Amino acid sequence: MKPAIGVVGVGNMGGAMAAHLLEQGWPVQVCDIDAAKVRSLEALGAAGRTDAAQAAAGCAALIVCVVDADQTRDVLFGRGGAAAAMQPGQAVLLCPTIAPRDVEDIAARLAGRGIAAIDAPMSGGPARARDGSMSLMVACADADFERQRVLMEALSGNVFRIGTRPGDGARTKLVNNLLAGINLAGAAEALAMAQRMGLDLVRTLDVIERSSGQSWIGSDRMRRAIAGDFEPRAHVTLLQKDTRLAVEAAGAAGFSGPLGAAARDVFARAAAAGLANLDDAALFKLLSQQQ
Repeated sequence: MKPAIGVVGVGNMGGAMAAHLLEQGWPVQVCDIDAAKVRSLEALGAAGRTDAAQAAAGCAALIVCVVDADQTRDVLFGRGGAAAAMQPGQAVLLCPTIAPRDVEDIAARLAGRGIAAIDAPMSGGPARARDGSMSLMVACADADFERQRVLMEALSGNVFRIGTRPGDGARTKLVNNLLAGINLAGAAEALAMAQRMGLDLVRTLDVIERSSGQSWIGSDRMRRAIAGDFEPRAHVTLLQKDTRLAVEAAGAAGFSGPLGAAARDVFARAAAAGLANLDDAALFKLLSQQQ
């Protein structure tokens, strides 16, 4: 018998993770501020819960998959929060992309209650979360890792053991997402340049994908941009947040690079231009309109 798992935040990523676990026979308890998302998972066999405390009750582990540190703290320590309902020995997987200092603070608060904190940010997008091929970057005590190994390997075929220091998973994720933001901003700029030069964008991207300019995120997003498809899979606001956090984390480590700050500023411009709730492929829309 697999133990019950709670998931709070069942949007694009959390919902895909919950569905993947259900498909593998895990009992899953879900909670989200959007009742429709809970109902869609109930149709797959999940048990819907009204708050985070109920989602965590009786579970071996609680997966927190919300947007930012404030939401994470509210899920765990706010009204109806999970931490007060959890028992020593249970674990919390912290999957949002948040600042390392926030991970450290949350982990310390959970440890004070005897609850294991597993710093486990994810990467790969909803399709890869749904099929179990996403990446998990895990930092936690060795004993906690071993206790939750089966769950993490059920969630992901790419579990990267980063270390034992809380916050190092977050640091690794920010390094990755900063590069993703740089690559996406670069791809959008290159395609906007190609458009201004009168080139066929589909053919140009065909060349890039088979040449030295290729990047996964550039290809994925620019194919959608060329088709005029800006339906959000990953909102502009996500990489806007992540590139900002990455540059801040770099500064805290005494590092300053030229490209991260430039990418951060492009995402901030896109949000300010009214594109915040579109797919981040909308960087092409922003840059192709430049005079």
